[in-house]
Amino acid sequence: MLSVVLRTLRTRWATFAGSFVALALGVALTAVMGLALASSLDAPGRGPERFAAAPVVVRGADTLRVATSAGVQVRKLAHPRPVPAGTVAKLRRLGAVVMDRSFAVRARGGPDDLVGHPWSTAAFAPYRIDAGRPPRAADEVVVSGDWARPGTRVRTDRGTVRVVGTVVGRGFENAVFHTDARAARLSPISVQLVVDADPAAVREAVRGGDGVRVLTGQGRRHADPDPDRDREALAAMNAMFGTAGGVAAFVSVFVVASTFAFAVAQRRREFGLLRVAGATPGQVRRMVFAEALVVGVLASATGCLLGAYGAPRLAHRVADGGLAPRWFTIGDHIWPYHLAFWTGLCVALCGAAAASWRAGRTGPARALREASADTTTGGTMTWGRWLSGLALLVTAAVTLCLSLLTDPGDLLHRKTYVSRPMLLITAVALLAPVAVRPLTRLIAWLPARLPGAGGMLVRENAAAGVRRTAAIAAPVLVTVALAGSLLGATATLNRARAAETRQRTAADFVITPAGGTGFDAATLRGLREVPGVEASATSSSAVYVLEDGGSLLESAARAADPGPLAATSRLPVEAGKASDLDDDSIIVNGEWQRHTVGERVRVWLGDGTERSLRIAAVMATGTGGNGVYVTPRNAPGATVDRVDIALAHGADADAAATGLRAAVRTTGGHVFTKDQWVRASHPGTNRTTRLGFLLVLGIALLYTGISVANTMVMATSDRVRELAVLRLAGATTWQVLRLVGAEALTVVAVGAALGLLVTGLNLAGMWSALALLSVRTTIDVPWTPIGAAVAACAVLAVVSSVAPAAFALRRRAVTLAGLRE
Repeated sequence: MLSVVLRTLRTRWATFAGSFVALALGVALTAVMGLALASSLDAPGRGPERFAAAPVVVRGADTLRVATSAGVQVRKLAHPRPVPAGTVAKLRRLGAVVMDRSFAVRARGGPDDLVGHPWSTAAFAPYRIDAGRPPRAADEVVVSGDWARPGTRVRTDRGTVRVVGTVVGRGFENAVFHTDARAARLSPISVQLVVDADPAAVREAVRGGDGVRVLTGQGRRHADPDPDRDREALAAMNAMFGTAGGVAAFVSVFVVASTFAFAVAQRRREFGLLRVAGATPGQVRRMVFAEALVVGVLASATGCLLGAYGAPRLAHRVADGGLAPRWFTIGDHIWPYHLAFWTGLCVALCGAAAASWRAGRTGPARALREASADTTTGGTMTWGRWLSGLALLVTAAVTLCLSLLTDPGDLLHRKTYVSRPMLLITAVALLAPVAVRPLTRLIAWLPARLPGAGGMLVRENAAAGVRRTAAIAAPVLVTVALAGSLLGATATLNRARAAETRQRTAADFVITPAGGTGFDAATLRGLREVPGVEASATSSSAVYVLEDGGSLLESAARAADPGPLAATSRLPVEAGKASDLDDDSIIVNGEWQRHTVGERVRVWLGDGTERSLRIAAVMATGTGGNGVYVTPRNAPGATVDRVDIALAHGADADAAATGLRAAVRTTGGHVFTKDQWVRASHPGTNRTTRLGFLLVLGIALLYTGISVANTMVMATSDRVRELAVLRLAGATTWQVLRLVGAEALTVVAVGAALGLLVTGLNLAGMWSALALLSVRTTIDVPWTPIGAAVAACAVLAVVSSVAPAAFALRRRAVTLAGLRE
């Protein structure tokens, strides 16, 4: 049997080329994904940066620890607490203490991410003067990098300063060093300090301090800003590669199964002859499996080699692009190659399973059959295909209904709207042969009515070749459905969030600080003194709550005074009144487990303070970004980062805008009108998600190209006699090629129509979820990406069908018509 298999592969190499390439690429991507995951799991932790040379760092409480029935729950505090004054006094008796302070700085001509520190902390990185001298006066600074030289005067939001020295940049920040006294005035609150003393003595001194931590060795990295950014970047990268790998596996199974099924359908007469010669159904099945095994082994080995070549280069690209830490590299690991190889082999065998069963059912009479048309869908739609397709369709419908009835917000999560299309795509692809004939006749209805026989031939050929049409339409369906569902889901969700922002904003102006800092008291006083305006100053904070007895959840919070808040915003309140908010209450949203007006709820504030607050009002859940509202007293440590302005009746908007801009001119704040604010705050897909989707769609389009090209070449090569008969009937070569191209476009249109059906069903589910969550919006269908995907598929299909037909028609029609299979 092996010799028969090898001869078949050698003779029909074009039939298996698409499966080979698809499997090799899938295995390569799986190997790359596995290597990246393995390398990220044993990646070295980031060491301390700002405090690499510090003896001991003492940090105030920056985590909330709550004992529950499920163990101790830990969350990072939105507003870390400073080291208690009594503890600082004890530490001063042990050794020299340097208070650390960090604050944003905006300087004309400087980097956007400047951060200020006291000069005494520069030695702990360590920073060393490479030009000039340390600062000695309040208006003197030392900067890192080469953006300013000693002697330069720089205007900042903290006043005009003179650069008296520079230090070599360390790569992790752009620093501006003031004198210690000046830094203390600019940032009065210090949440950590450095003490030059024995670590054991320091630990003894802070014993009993509520949440105070002593950091030494590698632990000093927790005193750096965002110490977990490497871990988070690697997790996001792994999620992106994991999604891409899952889609690659899904689409490669699709392509392999479709290719093998179509190849088996083309070889019905061949299998019939084998049955006439005495082959049993089991032998025919084993032969098809053996073909898949050989293709799978060769493709998996090739894919592993491609993965080994591509993984280091991809790691370099993602590190340069900021998707992974700069130090990230691929290590020496073996298990990703095993995973990729055996996964590829399993995909090949699974893809050939149904085809081998169909091949074994081929009867000897097939060898005598002359017609190749699929006159009915009965031969194409087996009971197994019917049951599988209907089961997946019912599963998709039932899970959608259950989600809408129990937790509509789950449909807005990325993991849900990425995975749900797979279910519908598979169901529609399995049931596609049922829709092929009516869809083909509908699409070709108008061309068939035009003068000449071309339109009628296109319609009848596409409708008669149900297997061929379904095999080509399936990958087009995958690409269009993925592009429409993924991009449409994110676009619809972003549109819904923008609609929420517009509906909730009643202010005439919205003012935000530059550089993400907060407004100081003088700026707020200046804004409130502008004639004809009412200002609502709000700040970002967080509230923590225990739910289900053991889960400590964090909710984003806005701190605001209830009176001005009511004048400048329209909260989506479903129960209670926003005006009832006071220092003893909280406004929650429908996502909270306890959301009954008047009920008291145990919460922890942004600095970890435990409170029992009464629920004053309940907001609609919306898209999940409504958060909670508290008063400024319940947001200790939060700085004002947004001011909403409402104009008094009859106030001049232009004069008010001029006064507001003058009030924030020294601090560099941005003054937006309502429309400008809605546009500026329009949510966008984050970079990692966007690149992940582009990678997924690129993979889908690549696989579609492979499948369409391979299937079209197979189908056109199998129709050489049919095309020769058209030539003998009087058709010119150009007419025959036009017919072949038109058929290819018709089949792509069938696949696009099925893909749009899946897209519509997926987006309709998301729209229903948004409606149940009290968000009124419209569906945003990404017509441009869908059109580009369909156009690419159409070009591939036309080229892959016309090119082999043109090559075959170079021979005399009489000779071609007499060819045997």
